[in-house]
Amino acid sequence: MAISAPTAERDTAHFPGLSRIGALLADAGRAAMLWSLMDGSARPAGELTIIAGLSPSAASGHLAKLAESGLVALEVRGRHRYYRIATPEVAAAIEALAHLAQASAPARPTPVAARTVPVEMRYARTCYDHMAGELAVRVFDHLIGRGWLVDEGSTVEATKEGAAVLAGWGIDVGAQRKRKRRFACTCLDWSERRAHLGGALGAALLDHWTREGWVEHAHQPRVLRITPAGKQQFDALLGA
Repeated sequence: MAISAPTAERDTAHFPGLSRIGALLADAGRAAMLWSLMDGSARPAGELTIIAGLSPSAASGHLAKLAESGLVALEVRGRHRYYRIATPEVAAAIEALAHLAQASAPARPTPVAARTVPVEMRYARTCYDHMAGELAVRVFDHLIGRGWLVDEGSTVEATKEGAAVLAGWGIDVGAQRKRKRRFACTCLDWSERRAHLGGALGAALLDHWTREGWVEHAHQPRVLRITPAGKQQFDALLGA
């Protein structure tokens, strides 16, 4: 009689690390810690302990596991230890899982669930280092519709015309391609149920809008405020 391969061996052979990551996210305390870091901040271990509702010793163990897994990065500042989401890719994965969890919740129709997101967060927020929300989805649709970007499924490419337009905005497409991350990709927006732009290009666009004074970080975590000048510029861009 054939003997099945050990679980760890099957996991390595077919789904590298998937069950390990799933087990880490399955714990409510660890999930609470990760979600509190989705505004791009670095938080001290003591604050994360309170957020997770754990004892200091238990929280320390959980944070060690998250750091060892590569989900969070540790920053030591004097006697304090701060934790942040390790990479934009980790943040994008958590964002997508949050969307999946909300969409699959029993006895709660998807359209109604989407509207439960606070209005200010639903319109414009950060998804780690790029913009998410209604405005981000509209801008992405516009860039695709103008032929400046091409959606190739999980990846996004800039056309020759698009690269020229982006250069006019101060965004060097070639330089963004050389960064140690994906150039551009679709990121499923959990409040709009459609894609917005992620990757290095998505981050560069948010940097551009912030630098131009179109967008400001609000007092609420992750919420973005569109300035009066920004509203005029976005309306002009989108033809509103």
